[in-house]
Amino acid sequence: LQESFAFRPGQFNILSVPGYGEAAISISTDSLDKDKVGHTIRLAGNVTRAIGRLKVGDAIGVRGPYGSHWPIEELAGKDIYIAAGGIGLPPLRPVLYHIMHNRQDFGKVVVLYGARSPQDLQFQDEYEQWEQADIDVMVTVDRADENWDGLVGVVPMMFYHLRMDRRSSAVFTCGPEIMIHFVVYEALARRVPADNIYVSLERNMKCGFGSCGHCQLGPYFVCKDGPVFTYEALAPYFNVEDF
Repeated sequence: LQESFAFRPGQFNILSVPGYGEAAISISTDSLDKDKVGHTIRLAGNVTRAIGRLKVGDAIGVRGPYGSHWPIEELAGKDIYIAAGGIGLPPLRPVLYHIMHNRQDFGKVVVLYGARSPQDLQFQDEYEQWEQADIDVMVTVDRADENWDGLVGVVPMMFYHLRMDRRSSAVFTCGPEIMIHFVVYEALARRVPADNIYVSLERNMKCGFGSCGHCQLGPYFVCKDGPVFTYEALAPYFNVEDF
């Protein structure tokens, strides 16, 4: 890994496999780890399936990093609430690394995470490490099995378990867009300011620099102006059909 490669939490790379194409994938490792950069990939299309077939030593194209980042450094002193659904946790994992490296800089830190089933939960072996860093971790699933003894339900409902100070709270959210809608609703209901609610959109990014127009949302290009936005910026488009 070249020493010149540096990224900020929330940014993404464009990964490519010759003969299959490219895919925009968020970086999910520690931004301070200069020995490696990692991506968490769901095998959901031709490109990601081709990546999944690669073996150690095979070549893969990487360009980036691209996009905006979670403004975690600017939120020192705040309580941080991280709400993620399914594969929406990997783009937020670098934020958790930053917080663990700088835990004294933040107030309360809470992770609200959910997936379809216990088997779909990401990074299960890290929850204890997060908790040891004084991070509260709440996990829920849509469908429990006989071995699950945790919460059952959707991520936005976990806000009912919280006591938030609107003056000191910031919310980061990433996941299915329907979940994001309701996380934002719950945060606004608790009077968290719109400019302290941050959303990462994972929609159909192609070129990475706003040229192809594939990811345009109103005046924004998700790959260039995002993927991380404040809700304040997205509010005019939030209730548009097919947002």
